[in-house]
Amino acid sequence: MIKRELVAGYEISPVIKGGWQLSSGHSLNLQIQEQAAISDMISFIESGITTFDFGDIYTGVEELVGKTLAALSQKLGTSARDKVQLHTKYVPNETSLKSFDKSDAITIVNRSLSRLGVDQVDVVQLHWWRYEDRHYLEALEVLFALKESGKVGNVGITNFDLERLEEMVNAGLKPASHQIQYSMLDRRAEQGMSQFCEANKIGILCYGTVAGGFFSEKFLDVAEPTQVETRSNVKYQIIIDEFGGWGLFQELLHVCKNIADSHATDIGTIASAWVLQRPAVKAVIVGARNISHLDSNLKIPQIVFTHSELQAIDEILSRSKGPNGPVYDLERYSEKHRKIMHTNNN
Repeated sequence: MIKRELVAGYEISPVIKGGWQLSSGHSLNLQIQEQAAISDMISFIESGITTFDFGDIYTGVEELVGKTLAALSQKLGTSARDKVQLHTKYVPNETSLKSFDKSDAITIVNRSLSRLGVDQVDVVQLHWWRYEDRHYLEALEVLFALKESGKVGNVGITNFDLERLEEMVNAGLKPASHQIQYSMLDRRAEQGMSQFCEANKIGILCYGTVAGGFFSEKFLDVAEPTQVETRSNVKYQIIIDEFGGWGLFQELLHVCKNIADSHATDIGTIASAWVLQRPAVKAVIVGARNISHLDSNLKIPQIVFTHSELQAIDEILSRSKGPNGPVYDLERYSEKHRKIMHTNNN
């Protein structure tokens, strides 16, 4: 898989393996099998999907990635670390934002390094629950200081709106990347965010491209589910409602299915490939629990859409109702969206 340059001297795979699905807090009724998960992660690396995204609050995932690196080192020796790009997050507890202490960021990053068993993590991404507590610039300053000390390779952010991103850039704290939810269902990024990121060379890393698995043949021509398996399913079922409901989503699935058939692939691959080709997007994050979709994931950067295929997608999207507003604003301030979040996991 051909890498993409995120910033000068640092490249990532355009398909990133996400880690939330491996967190014990993600599945509502499934248990993660550690050895199988480690074996699967190594398979991703060996196939060319070498960039991993996870977070300090994803219970057990940093430790799992650390064990994967240790297992890979047994196969490759000291070169194992150079084969992967590690992206974690710094997510301070919502209850501590008002009285934010810079030492918290240092403690959490050091803990991430210890869990991973590395001297440097390639990207640390700042998430901040409430803008009313305005210490996010201070938190960024600490992360940039950790970059200077060599513990952090690059500083990124996740789930900020355009106003806050502009504030960061104006303060001389321009992030290398911005991780946001972006899909055919959720195009809030196109209301100024992607344009700003493209102009300022800030790479967008996208999660939610397959809407927690709803972009799948499994959900084509079936009634809207009344019971789901994961927190992702809960989250994206709400997004489908914001988009225009299950009926409009079914129309979109049919269009994606027709396109998928013409490319000898599946609906999820088409949904992710569409996002990967949007302006300023550097990578899409696939939330794979295992290697069952690995072959499809490898096809994502290879899809070339025809003009008529893009027109068919655009016709459906032109009839969507939302979601509207700034990036992550609903998740930050709407109780319907907020209630599935765990905001005090650190």
